[in-house]
Amino acid sequence: MTASHSSSGKGTGPERLGDAVGDLEALALEYHQRGRPGKLATVATKPMETQRDLGLAYSPGVAHACNAIAANPERAAQLTARANMVAVVTNGTAVLGLGDIGPLAAKPVMEGKAVLFKKFAGIDAFDLEVNEKDVDALVDTIARLEPTFGAINLEDIAAPACFEVERRLRERMKIPVFHDDQHGTAIVVGAAVLNGLHLVGKKIEDVRVVSTGGGAAGIACLDMLVGMGLTRSNVVLVDRVGVVYDGRTEEMNPYKQAYAQKTNARTLDEVIDGADVFLGLSAPGLLSGDMVKRMADSPFILALANPDPEITPEEARAARPDAIIATGRSDYPNQVNNLLCFPFIFRAALDVGATTINEEMQLACLKAIAEMARAEPSDVVVAAYGDAAKLRFGPDYILPKPFDPRLIVEIAEAVAKAAMDSGVATRPIADLKAYRQQLEQYVFRSSLVMKPVFRKAQQQPKRVVYAEGEDERVLRVAQVAVDEGLARPILIGRAGIIAEKIDRLGLRLVAGRHFDAVEAESDSRFDAYAKSYHDLMGRHGVRPDYAGLVMRSNATVFAATMLSRGDADAMVCGMEKPFASHFGDVMDVIGLRADATIAATMNLMILDKSTFFLCDTQVNADPTAEQIAEIAVMAAEKVRLFGIEPKVALLSHSNFGSADTPSARKMRAALEIISHLAPNLEVDGEMHADMALSQMVRNKVLPDTRLKGNANLLIMPTLDAANIAFNLLQAVGEGRTVGPILLGAAKPVHIVTRFITARGLLNVTAVSVVEAQSV
Repeated sequence: MTASHSSSGKGTGPERLGDAVGDLEALALEYHQRGRPGKLATVATKPMETQRDLGLAYSPGVAHACNAIAANPERAAQLTARANMVAVVTNGTAVLGLGDIGPLAAKPVMEGKAVLFKKFAGIDAFDLEVNEKDVDALVDTIARLEPTFGAINLEDIAAPACFEVERRLRERMKIPVFHDDQHGTAIVVGAAVLNGLHLVGKKIEDVRVVSTGGGAAGIACLDMLVGMGLTRSNVVLVDRVGVVYDGRTEEMNPYKQAYAQKTNARTLDEVIDGADVFLGLSAPGLLSGDMVKRMADSPFILALANPDPEITPEEARAARPDAIIATGRSDYPNQVNNLLCFPFIFRAALDVGATTINEEMQLACLKAIAEMARAEPSDVVVAAYGDAAKLRFGPDYILPKPFDPRLIVEIAEAVAKAAMDSGVATRPIADLKAYRQQLEQYVFRSSLVMKPVFRKAQQQPKRVVYAEGEDERVLRVAQVAVDEGLARPILIGRAGIIAEKIDRLGLRLVAGRHFDAVEAESDSRFDAYAKSYHDLMGRHGVRPDYAGLVMRSNATVFAATMLSRGDADAMVCGMEKPFASHFGDVMDVIGLRADATIAATMNLMILDKSTFFLCDTQVNADPTAEQIAEIAVMAAEKVRLFGIEPKVALLSHSNFGSADTPSARKMRAALEIISHLAPNLEVDGEMHADMALSQMVRNKVLPDTRLKGNANLLIMPTLDAANIAFNLLQAVGEGRTVGPILLGAAKPVHIVTRFITARGLLNVTAVSVVEAQSV
């Protein structure tokens, strides 16, 4: 039995979108032609609304940018999009498993690759399908693109031409040139092998590898493994002709010849006995269950042909239950997916102005991927893929998942450092910690706004009690809070359940060392807490025995009492019941601060083009003018906690007196009250929302408005208006939120909503810590 030409094993694999191939075909075609055909469009990054904008973007202003670059070519990274732009280039000679289908038919794949660059790493990528098979002409064509792009991603170019094209381009060009089919696959395979061998206790220099990959990806994978320590003489390569042996002339090239062995064996069946690793980048069905039975103990099988592997995991597992199995498909464990690598290695290369992607950068990427699989999975991964227990490092989880938000942070930082250490970075990064925070913004749009809050929280961590301590989101946040030095978590819940979930989630938390677990009824403070609650509520119909029952059964009351008595510094609750239920309990125990007559909530809304705060979204149905004023002043105080100077707009259906309805008069009166309460606060109203967010629109109506620039704190006239606006923006605008942030409470306490993510909970935790620092 012999292997056919290798495939790269790349892509996300079939997701079983339909019950039959025809269903998938129909869905795929509909997806690509829906609305505007294709998957790409260009978007302007600078305004083009006025004659002045036109004069700056084009003639005459653009000439100054041209002259600056002519004088100093390095200015191109500052004045143009080049430093964030990748060309995805193919000639269509080896497209997926479809073969030589030509450059035009390859375009959907290249568009898809460009979309992945943007989605996962914020990189602007353009697909270039070149109708050229001659190596000399293809190299010349691509090399001439250097002034346009910051890096070149070669894609789906057949072997052996791909090796020569990449080699020549690397010699001629001063920007990174990376053939992802080769090196992307090799990096991820290397990470898989590193972790797979670790699990079975084998050393890479001792293992015997049989590979059915004689193409670009297969050779690159073997080169990578040899670079990691694999003994070249322990490798047997099989291609579609048969075993690559010393003296063979048919379909040979220098890249295959490097792995030619002195052997009389000619087929895969003859060389598989005793192999520790099978590396398949070839064709379906080449490896049989009988062959797998003859492999070494605890064999590692990488069956990466797409869409159908060399052997199915079911057949391989039936033959050898001790095998570790990886495929190129997303519907099986251990998917070898280039998406784990290429967006992030390019991200780092562009950010440091690397002149190439060298071996040091590739190995740094490989090790970062391997280490990610050994860490506990993030909440985003669990939400996307399901059972956290199946996402722990082990035989069925040796590689991280493509949607893990930590990939860009861990990989890009490691690759950037490797580029700098190896001397290929033209724009070295001075502060890697700051770079790491910058990378987080590609995943969490809240990162930039939250940055000063997190930094301040880390300076003086506080004890934060979580009423729902058994919630998995809380446990994940507790781990991050400990790792980042944000807080000492106190978890209300059953110690046994908390410990079991920590173990199942693969977290590293240890009770007593990293956090405190508190079971209400068995806690030594229970009686004192029950008496304290009765002292507060005795004249509201709460008997002593009922106070004990509430303390025993209501974790929010227990946590609030802990906070009120100084046994915790801040509190977070709200994940299991409606907001109103928690709010009543919190107000009963914590109450209002001395200078407040009302409580309210504020939400931070982060959109692609703007960020603002909005209130009151949860508490007051129809606040009075006096209450509106108090809410606005408290909210402005909280906005400053984010390092932002508040610009307040009092919103209404009326524009500066254009209507005289009760709600318009209320907002007008609130402005006068605010002027006395906080005379230095930048505030105006009543006004429409579009005026609040546009100085240009506002000046057309009231040029002498007190509010300069765009408002960042929007005060609504009613709960209905605030809640509807908030949820509408979150849904239609795809906004990210922080909050709700409770205003007016006597202690740092926040009541989140039941659908909050772990990231959202972490943001609220940081806010509560910073508030506690000033108490």
